[in-house]
Amino acid sequence: MPPTTETDRQMPPEVNEQPLLLLSLSLLSVFGCLALAASILIADFVVPNHDWIADTISDLGAGRYEFIVDIGLYAFSAALIGLAVSSAHVHLGAWDWSVGIIALIVFGLLVFLIGARNEYGDNDSDGWVIHIYLVYGLGVAMTVACFALARGAARASPRYRTILIATGIVWVVSAPVFFFLPTDIDGIYERYLGAVSFVLILTLAHLFYQRSKQQKAS
Repeated sequence: MPPTTETDRQMPPEVNEQPLLLLSLSLLSVFGCLALAASILIADFVVPNHDWIADTISDLGAGRYEFIVDIGLYAFSAALIGLAVSSAHVHLGAWDWSVGIIALIVFGLLVFLIGARNEYGDNDSDGWVIHIYLVYGLGVAMTVACFALARGAARASPRYRTILIATGIVWVVSAPVFFFLPTDIDGIYERYLGAVSFVLILTLAHLFYQRSKQQKAS
């Protein structure tokens, strides 16, 4: 059906980016990282007999005080989904950027499932134990997101591409090491990997925050 004056008024031919949406989701991403870090720090002090060097974050997510870390995981999941929405709203690449969007969604859903399952591999034998598979998937999603979003991010600034690629390389080299570490130091190493994942999120949050300011000024 050919366009009419009425349909043109209802559906303008140009769709503009929404700076308030980008700003809100960028702040959500930062909040998600802060919430997860704070929940881990609080749980380190609250959970009795917890050794933050030897015991993993997963250990904090099991037992009486599991809700503390679970809240942080849910906030972190929301941060990743928010970034995926921002990435779809401001599509900066070709097929690889689209793959990166999907990777962010998968990453966020896996984090949510890890928190929701309350399984954590702590000798749980009730039902199908999938924690380790969720962790594997999380590692793959993080890797894909870093490299798939890098080329498109360079359209905003070459520095974003450099940071994302460097983060992806560090992750690929570092993440598999976790599975071979002795249990007396794997807790602090897992926290290091969490910090690496923060780099991905905060880099994209900064990109979209800058984008929102540019759109508001234009």
